Formats: sequence, structure tokens, C-alpha cells
Amino acid sequence: MASFSHDPRQTTLWTALISPLTTTGELDLAALKALLREQEAAGNGVLLLGSTGEGANLTLRERQQVLEHACRLDLAVPIMVGVGGLDLVSQLEWLAYCETLPVAAYLLVTPIYAKPGAQGQQRWFAALMDAVNKPCMLYNIPSRAGVPLSDVALAGLIEHPNCWAVKESGGNAARFAELKAAFPSVAWYSGDDVLFAEHAKLGAAGLVSVASNVWPQQVASWVVQGLAGETIGDLLRSASETLFLAANPIPAKAIMHHQGRIASNTLRLPLCADDLVSLAPILAKDREVAALS
Repeated sequence: MASFSHDPRQTTLWTALISPLTTTGELDLAALKALLREQEAAGNGVLLLGSTGEGANLTLRERQQVLEHACRLDLAVPIMVGVGGLDLVSQLEWLAYCETLPVAAYLLVTPIYAKPGAQGQQRWFAALMDAVNKPCMLYNIPSRAGVPLSDVALAGLIEHPNCWAVKESGGNAARFAELKAAFPSVAWYSGDDVLFAEHAKLGAAGLVSVASNVWPQQVASWVVQGLAGETIGDLLRSASETLFLAANPIPAKAIMHHQGRIASNTLRLPLCADDLVSLAPILAKDREVAALS
């Protein structure tokens, strides 16, 4: 049974939600509402406008529409908002807007493209955390940012009152263990569905998931079991692998469209649905996961 909480610090599963679009490329707010209610029913926190939500591909007004629409629903689960980019002034303006809404937390990604060093990272994150009054989860995603979250920068940030957690998506379970041991005062979340089982054994506080878009209830149960120290099977791990056969969220939108949960698998360029060569591997895993219900 789902356990509901508005407290981000007590939320163990965050769904990095897609942003559904119509066939002509506009936001599909009706579909967004339905997806948010699904996540609420599963007890999953919702991360909006991360990379899975194509946050960098949407206009400012569209991002505002996503948040305003979600906040009007008065969900029983918390909302976390993605903050990224490279222009500090724009990100501070975005945070000032977000602070006017009932959101619970922020996901702050390592600045993209510029490949900043330790001092640049530390000052960037400090400036963002100084601007808000909500818990912040830092996001290590070197495959997208170009550089890892610096240990030196993190050491200078962990005493900040808004530094709550790190989403670790470095792709290496041994490194996850090293980081958690080196910085035990922050909560370490798995940012990789495929590695969640290993991260759970190493003491992860939870999971920020792509797969729970596609299988909300099943992934929620999987996370509860994993964090309780129970042995969890490989099905959801192997199912998650199929969601990265093309750039995220191309496969997730494709299977959710096939499931009939969104009206279109449309994405914003430079993402393109045609970059998924075949839906067949995802369909096969979807049938297996559906049998768990």
C-alpha cells in the first residue's frame, strides 16, 4: 500500500516524470494530470522538468505551465523541480518563480557544457541554494554534464542548510559506496534504475527513477523491498535497461504511448522518436512486468 507524505526527506521513490506532448508538439495538460494522479496513487514523489521531462527543451512559459498545472492538483505527494542550464541569472530567476509555488524540493544538476572545476561548481551550487528555502538534491550526471560532481565542491557544500541529498548517476556502484562513506551526512539516492539493487545494498536512501513512469506501482514495490534489504529479482532491472536503448525519454514515451497512457510519443528536437530502432524489446519486458500485478 502506498504511503503518502509531502516531506521530501521521507520520500524514497521519485519519478522523473515525462512531459507529455500532443502530436503537434504542445503540452498535453490532460495527460499530465492523469500521469500525476497515477504517481500519487502509487505514493511516488514527482520530479518535474528534469532531463526525462525535457526541461531544457521547453520554453519558460511551458515550464511554468507544467508546474502551475501540477501544483493546482494539490497532490498528496511532494513535487521536486529540476534546475539546470548554464546561465546563473536565468536559473536564479527560475528559482524565484518556483519559490512562489508549493513545491517541496529542488534537483540542482552540475552545470552543463562548461565543465566547471571544483570552485566553479561550489559557487554555482551555493548561489542556487542561497536563493531558496527548500531542501536541495545535487545531481551528479557526468554523462550529460561533461564533468562529475567534484568531491572538493561537495565537501564545501554539505554544511549548507539546504543541502539535503545527492542523486548519483555516475554509473559505478563502487564509486557510490566510496561517496556515501566519504559524505555520510547527506542522503544518497540512486539515480540509475539499472543499478538500484546494488545501490540499495550500499545504503541508498531511495531512487530517482525513469522506469516508474512506465511501471509506477511495480517500481514502488521494488524500491520498498530493496530498501528493506529483501532480495529483489532482476526483472525490473532488465526492463529498465530497455528504457535506455535510445536517449531518455524516447523509449519511455514510446512504450507509454503504446500502453495508451499518453496520446503521442512526440518529443522536442533535438530528441526524435525515430531514434528508437525497435519497440519490441520494451514491449517484451512490459508484458513481463504487467504479469507482476
